[in-house]
Amino acid sequence: MARAFLREQDRYVGLLESTERIVLQGLMQQTRLLLSPEIEPTGDAFDDLVATMGLSLRAADQEPSAAKDGAAEADSSSFAERDPALDRLLPTAHRGDDQIAAEFRRLTEEGLRQRKSGNLDVALECVEQAVGNRVVLDETQAPAFLMALTDVRLLLGERMGMRTEEDAEALHDAMDDLDDDDPLGYAMAWYDFLTWLQETLTQALMGTDLRDVVAAYDDDLEDDSDDEGPRDGSV
Repeated sequence: MARAFLREQDRYVGLLESTERIVLQGLMQQTRLLLSPEIEPTGDAFDDLVATMGLSLRAADQEPSAAKDGAAEADSSSFAERDPALDRLLPTAHRGDDQIAAEFRRLTEEGLRQRKSGNLDVALECVEQAVGNRVVLDETQAPAFLMALTDVRLLLGERMGMRTEEDAEALHDAMDDLDDDDPLGYAMAWYDFLTWLQETLTQALMGTDLRDVVAAYDDDLEDDSDDEGPRDGSV
């Protein structure tokens, strides 16, 4: 059964069983696929920075302004047709003006995709390298793992239609009426599990003493011993 992330000297260690790691990897891989950069890094820091802004310094890539305007319009229309989950993971910076929002997105989205994808790559590697049930994070990996969990939860929440606090409350209220084999109940159990896992890592990073948190989690296990799903640390 899963155990909270706890600080051990200069490491953060959580316990995840094999099935929990497999599902977590699958969710991270799906999120990574959605966020995959359109422009893969070249290794040249300056060229990569320019590329993330949708620009090129090569003479052959310079276009007449009319062609650029047409490309910008095409980009704007493509944003309207894209997966709505991307708007949760890559939110618009200006909700009052579509043109400003589209231009800002063109200049910043690629870099954001690369950073988020990089966090997911780090998190996936940490899960894959687990020794036994121990998932071990160093000081650099822990923040990346935390941000990766945030994006996985955002994607899962969007797929369940959970976009507001009211949506979350309604979904939780509906759980009692769902059949045991309803996929929504299973997804919600994993969403709650990821929320708990993220909270324990956050508290470990903040230096919080997690003994009370772990004790409370163990109490929940006893109270919910007849329930199914990963929220109780097992599947």
